[in-house]
Amino acid sequence: MFEIDPSWFHIDTWFIILVVVALVAFLAIAIIWGIRAHRHQISAGREDLVGKTAEVKIALGPKGIVFIQGERWVAVSEKGRVEPGEEVIVTKVDGLKLYVTKN
Repeated sequence: MFEIDPSWFHIDTWFIILVVVALVAFLAIAIIWGIRAHRHQISAGREDLVGKTAEVKIALGPKGIVFIQGERWVAVSEKGRVEPGEEVIVTKVDGLKLYVTKN
């Protein structure tokens, strides 16, 4: 019936080598970046709050409200009363409650 003549179709050897090298380079970079991403520790959320400074919004005597990283949190003062506007340092996170000390 029909005969197909493949002689007109030719891929240059250098083109194949270039595509293979580009593919290997892409995969190597993707794997390296993936490994680096998994090695970094989490730096967001509750784990990141310990050691940060918060502003007292509702007096802590010992329980009140603080403002930290754009959020309001229930906080417990570990040492006495703290008035609104004062700064405190987060020492511990327990669920949705922060434990703080005066700055």
